[in-house]
Amino acid sequence: MIRFEQVTKRYADGTTAVDGLSFEVAEGELVTLVGPSGCGKTTTMKMVNRLVEPTEGRILLDGEDISTMDPVRLRRRIGYVIQQVGLFPHRTILENTATVPALLGWKKARARARAAELLDLVGLDPAVYGDRYPEQLSGGQRQRVGVARALAADPPVLLMDEPFGAVDPVVRERLQNEFLKLQSQVRKTVLLVTHDLEEAVRLGDRIAVYGQGRIEQFATPATVLGAPATPYVADFVGADRSLKRLSVTAVDASALEEVPVARTGHAAPNAPWSVVLDADGRVEGWLSADEPDRTRPAPEPIPLGASLREALAALLQNDAGWLPVTDPADGGRYVGVLTPAGVHRALRAAASGETTLSSR
Repeated sequence: MIRFEQVTKRYADGTTAVDGLSFEVAEGELVTLVGPSGCGKTTTMKMVNRLVEPTEGRILLDGEDISTMDPVRLRRRIGYVIQQVGLFPHRTILENTATVPALLGWKKARARARAAELLDLVGLDPAVYGDRYPEQLSGGQRQRVGVARALAADPPVLLMDEPFGAVDPVVRERLQNEFLKLQSQVRKTVLLVTHDLEEAVRLGDRIAVYGQGRIEQFATPATVLGAPATPYVADFVGADRSLKRLSVTAVDASALEEVPVARTGHAAPNAPWSVVLDADGRVEGWLSADEPDRTRPAPEPIPLGASLREALAALLQNDAGWLPVTDPADGGRYVGVLTPAGVHRALRAAASGETTLSSR
């Protein structure tokens, strides 16, 4: 969908912002550009909608050289979300969201209906928020409006420049999760600029790690964390990269342990402890050999495919030392038990290129 071919941006004072960039973003893929301030990642993104013109090379959008396109029409085909949001203070939230459809000549009723649909999609009831003004919303709510506005004309490409950087950490994580959920529904081709490695890892299908004007590594989050391509990348991702891999490594059946299973209403097996399942194969509790007639509450199950970060957090929140794991593809039926040893096995497998979170 987006292709850079030996793209360079050099300014009149001799500064080279980006130098010979070549990479491709597939349709429906979310790529994060991460690196220190001044490394060229924002310049890269702005060249896609021609807010910055490259000095050399070509950028193709769906196979077409963007330098041959009218810049205004090009920008109306590309959603753009910035940290400061940029909402018009004198226009209502509904009017702000309908901005691009209105510029494209949509009839007012159609533009407003689309705006209401998008506000609802990002979790803002248009009946409640549609007639409010930006100053009446929290920072996180304004950021959601910015995303809705960028999506209003259904553009194939979405550019996001530090979109969640202006809100506090708790709201930021919530917005990131909501955006991932939204992306799973709309599947836009996304370039997202961030200086935050944790955000890049959490959101990106692939990550472009920038040095000074160049991409040092372009790979999946698991690969960047597990096998840094250069000493620069290793230093950038940090010595704690094994811990960061928890966020991009999935709970997989190979990491689970089998324990004896008891069925509701049947005698307990001859074992120190066992998991109790109902007639549908769902977790009901667990039994101890000390009290085989008393079913105890089991820890809250986690699904296959959840991140090891979520699993480890759940393990630390209970005293059992294990978690039941269920299969959402099989109606939530029990498939095994995850222990701290299983978390360790899954991390080692991820370091070998196995068992990573699938594309979101």
